[in-house]
Amino acid sequence: MDSDRRTIAEAVAARWGDHRPGLWFEEQVLTHHEVAAGAAARAALLGDLLPAGAVPHVGVLLDNTPEFPLWLGAAALAGAAVAGVNPTRRGAELARDILHTECPVLVTERARLPLLAGLELPGVRVLVTDEPEYGTLLAPYLGAFPDASRAAPADRILLYFTSGSTGAPKAALCSQGRLAAAGRSLAGQFGVRPDDVHYVCMPMFHGNAVIADWAPALVAGAGVALRRRFSASGFLGDVRRYRATYFTYVGRAVQYILATEQRPDDRDNPLRLGFGTEAGAVDAAAFAERFGVRLVEGYGSSEGGAAIQWSPGTPAGAVGRAAPGLVVLDQESGEECPPAVFDSGGRLLNGEAAIGELVNRAPNPFEGYWRNAAAEAERRRGGWYWTGDLFYRDGEGYLYFAGRTDDRIRVDGENLAAAMIENIVARYEGAEAVAVYGVPDPVTGDQVMATIAGRFEPLDFAEFLLAQPDLGTKMAPRFVRVVERMPVTATNKIQRAALRREGVRCVDPVWWRPPGERTYRRLTEKEAEAWRPARGDGELPERPFIRGHLGN
Repeated sequence: MDSDRRTIAEAVAARWGDHRPGLWFEEQVLTHHEVAAGAAARAALLGDLLPAGAVPHVGVLLDNTPEFPLWLGAAALAGAAVAGVNPTRRGAELARDILHTECPVLVTERARLPLLAGLELPGVRVLVTDEPEYGTLLAPYLGAFPDASRAAPADRILLYFTSGSTGAPKAALCSQGRLAAAGRSLAGQFGVRPDDVHYVCMPMFHGNAVIADWAPALVAGAGVALRRRFSASGFLGDVRRYRATYFTYVGRAVQYILATEQRPDDRDNPLRLGFGTEAGAVDAAAFAERFGVRLVEGYGSSEGGAAIQWSPGTPAGAVGRAAPGLVVLDQESGEECPPAVFDSGGRLLNGEAAIGELVNRAPNPFEGYWRNAAAEAERRRGGWYWTGDLFYRDGEGYLYFAGRTDDRIRVDGENLAAAMIENIVARYEGAEAVAVYGVPDPVTGDQVMATIAGRFEPLDFAEFLLAQPDLGTKMAPRFVRVVERMPVTATNKIQRAALRREGVRCVDPVWWRPPGERTYRRLTEKEAEAWRPARGDGELPERPFIRGHLGN
């Protein structure tokens, strides 16, 4: 790894002449040299396709096929930026994403063409990578050399959409300099070597796969193995087939892998490390026990404004130690929250005071949003970077994740963090996946609701909760929704906003613990109607209660 390479374009060009295998996809293998050459050809094509005066953006609506990293490399060499288009978006929302990022060129494949049918995309030229016309268009440029001399660290390389749970998704900006620096940092932190193979199974339209998986492999000269779409059942077979040593994950991917059939030879694999978010301590321990692979949980805001690194000695449940400038602030007063106080069982005793928003008061690499000044100003209030995430800090300076700011649940005047309750409920033996969120109380405040995928026995669950020493008296879920499979986004993150909107009036069976009782029973239609909020905040949809079936 050459530390003086400041741009992604330089890292792409450095692989010219490197004839080691460098990219695996299904039955296809490309050398590092072929990847660099392919990126150079597409960069030359892009230069001729971009209209004069157009914003140098290219939309990419693809699965994880070789064309995705080839176009990332092409954009870097051409001084352009890739806007990863989320294929789970539909209709006007999908068109909005493409038009908002001002992409005069959209790269896609035949399988995705039905998503574009009927959309009004004026001024957008669509390239279909698995059509004959694409090969014909690319052919004159196949002898291009990867020239990185025109690229600068400040050039945009990515526009990646953040969550749209509170409005239309925002396109966060990432420069070549920031992406290259992130790649160098992770490659150094994890000791990435040229003979490593990074398994990219998370979708490349999302920042995780590009920033935390592809970029460190690129700057270190390591190989990349692509999975078209994440598959829990195909995970271990792919790892063995490609001799993968590193992978990243987000959301519930680790839980889905753990839910596959266990085999005596699960530890027979080449993996050294998994890096990601939201696996949780219970699943991380189970993964290490089953596969012999350490998972490193990290925290980094999608926009790059704050990051926390795990280090040896980090307490169980903590993300890592606060770097200079990282503070937990009370959202109303702006004052720093006091350190967390725990009892002998590890229960947080002063969550009302200790939980606040993580804020970075130090200089940070947040580069803003594309054409969204209001969202940018919200992030940069007072000259600081406000993450939108809840944390608390112990007396030694270690930080603990407590959820998104809209995941705070207020029960009987006390603020609770959904993430803390979720981590406790995840210990339940029957749970394959867990989501915890607040639903409106008919009078005031909220009640705690959990959705559990997997086995659920009401009496067993109630006894389990009573045995948890760190579960506060107001933290036990009032309602439990039982689902066969957790609703997730394309990046395997649980769709909490949708669960919160549906509340207790949903198609799945809901169990509840009435006030004053210690066990759970099925919620009836009449009882569900009584829990409709009276304050008209729109949290619950206006539809009839539908009785579901347990199915377990």
